[in-house]
Amino acid sequence: MEKGVSRQRRAPLSAVEAAKRLNRGSAMLAASVLLDSGIEHYRGGFYNPAMVTPLITSLAALATSLHAHRDSKQQRHAQRDAMFVLTTATGLVGTGFHIYNVLKKPGGWRWQNLFYSGPLGAPAAILLSGLFGLLAERVRDTPPERTPRICGLNAGRVTSLVTSLGLLGTTSEAGLLHFRGAFHNPAMYLPVTMPPAAAALMANAAFGDGRKNRWFSRLWLRFIAWLGLAGAGFHIYGVSRAMGGWRNWRQNMVDGPPIPAPPSFTGLALAGLAALALLRAHPDEASGG
Repeated sequence: MEKGVSRQRRAPLSAVEAAKRLNRGSAMLAASVLLDSGIEHYRGGFYNPAMVTPLITSLAALATSLHAHRDSKQQRHAQRDAMFVLTTATGLVGTGFHIYNVLKKPGGWRWQNLFYSGPLGAPAAILLSGLFGLLAERVRDTPPERTPRICGLNAGRVTSLVTSLGLLGTTSEAGLLHFRGAFHNPAMYLPVTMPPAAAALMANAAFGDGRKNRWFSRLWLRFIAWLGLAGAGFHIYGVSRAMGGWRNWRQNMVDGPPIPAPPSFTGLALAGLAALALLRAHPDEASGG
């Protein structure tokens, strides 16, 4: 009996800790977008004034996520919530702009335009950053001894599903660009094979038994987190192989593989680990919690 009571008393702290873990994922995604969009939009000469928007928004999202990570209060923060709503909206609008950028070119929806137009997956990353921030605020706002819920659904399951979809979307973007690079390095297959497996594991967590000890899923997500960091290292190497290497960094940083892009996998892995921890600490009634 004491053990059961003790677990109930720890549950609210677990919700706050899970919210903080979601904030880490949100911060990593925001940082990835901030640096990546800065480089890509610099290459585009900021010909459209709206191209500064993702830089400002992702910087604000990064600061907001870090603020939330330092906050141990178990209540929603109205200003943070508003910032995450704005971040999510920016991602939606940015995705629309990038789709329009592809369609307005001669030939419309074709490989050439998909390869060399604004990347469709980049605005989706800032959308995910805002979305995970919003989920974190709602998890944090859970009353003591209650299971965190989002729109009436178990928060761990909802977050697992969002992570699964995010992994699939990010994999699609990596697959498109690595296909453009003809997979000349065998390591280029890793970000199009490992993350889909992680997406399947997270989908299983979203719909499976919440009481299950998903040790393999946690292990695989840690591999994905390291994959994102290793990917940045591979891209740094890719820049160094261009003519002039790092001595010609102004051109090669812009034209070479995007160094800040792979850590978006790390952000999603962090969010996935938070989702699994949340689900394990608060399995819903349907799973026997």
